[in-house]
Amino acid sequence: MSQAQLAGPDLSDSYVSLIESGKRTPTPVVARLLAERLGCTTEFLLHGIEPRQRIDTELGLRHAELELYHGDPAAAADRFGDIVKAAGEDNAMLAAHARVGVARALEAQGRTGRAVEAYERLRREAAAHPERLADLPLVVSLCRCYQRAGDRLRARDLGAHALAQADRLGIAEGELAMELALSLVETESGLPYVERVLAATQVTKAVDQTSEVLALWQASVAAAEGEDSALAVRLAEDALSAGRNARIAVRRARIAMHWARIAVDAGDADLDRANELAASATGVFSAFPGEKAEHARSLIVLSHVRFRGGDTESAVDLAEQALDLLVAIRGTTAATAHLVLAEVALARSRDAAPALRRAQDLLGSDTALPGMETARAWRRLGDLWGQAGDVDQQAGAYRRALEAVGIRVHIPGSTSSAMLIR
Repeated sequence: MSQAQLAGPDLSDSYVSLIESGKRTPTPVVARLLAERLGCTTEFLLHGIEPRQRIDTELGLRHAELELYHGDPAAAADRFGDIVKAAGEDNAMLAAHARVGVARALEAQGRTGRAVEAYERLRREAAAHPERLADLPLVVSLCRCYQRAGDRLRARDLGAHALAQADRLGIAEGELAMELALSLVETESGLPYVERVLAATQVTKAVDQTSEVLALWQASVAAAEGEDSALAVRLAEDALSAGRNARIAVRRARIAMHWARIAVDAGDADLDRANELAASATGVFSAFPGEKAEHARSLIVLSHVRFRGGDTESAVDLAEQALDLLVAIRGTTAATAHLVLAEVALARSRDAAPALRRAQDLLGSDTALPGMETARAWRRLGDLWGQAGDVDQQAGAYRRALEAVGIRVHIPGSTSSAMLIR
């Protein structure tokens, strides 16, 4: 069929040509007219997929998202990958959406390097086809991944770029704003924006609705097996919606926890604000059994805040609560709890060596992964060994702090190198 035949008496040849080249989008009326002449449905003409296929694909995407948030990230990656293959090149927007899902699933599995590669490819695609993908969510994800991979400079550059976009667009609320604020606070940058997001997000009572989400998810699967795809999609959307408030509450709690940690480490912090944020984070994490590690981490931050405020009894109690949650779990988080106990012992003019040795053993274990968090813990351990009067242990801890961020040097007992890890 020629362009003239397709245009008929109602349209011009040039208009049909512009539609074919992607320079014009047909109105609903024109789309229906063209579909009739081409002998296909309007849905197929606009999306490259028939209505039933589209419903089934939407269902697949929803189930993959549920798997990502409430199930197995590896299974989610497989589900998203299947959708990418099914979509092919005929439905580029659907395929792009599914590839974003694959990248998020890789990140959730801790496969950060692979996730970075996937996000970088998607960002190049977003630059070439802005109608398919938005750049800002990809930049936020890359900022987060580079920070967790240890490339702090790249993470900060991306965070600054994302922040400029968010300010230009006026984004200070919603899930994207929360994701950006979390990425920024993890890189210890853009803190005024982080404060704006915290202030704009209402604190609601955190409720674990996992059982409701799983029930709706199972009902969606049953509806799909009964070939009621429309109902299955609706139930899957209800399941995702049921878990949304919890996801936002947990994300806000992480932001608050990091803000409180940064504030108390700064020395001249607003301790009342830090205490408020750390306490709110602890309250949220305590409501979710699956957030045990974050609950312990927030207790330690709150313990440190209370210690800085002079409440040593509360500091000890909170640190011990954290250790109860981390029983049989080795690594940096447990070590920081012992560091608080060591600080309290030093403040009370008691022997801090047992707590310091325990923290040192935990930091030296295989589960204490290299990175800024571990480096900060080693540096703090060095400071405390210095206060305890053991210069050799102090120098060794500072050396390990540098090694945790990839710097290998010999430190002959000097404390000046501690300034390299902030």
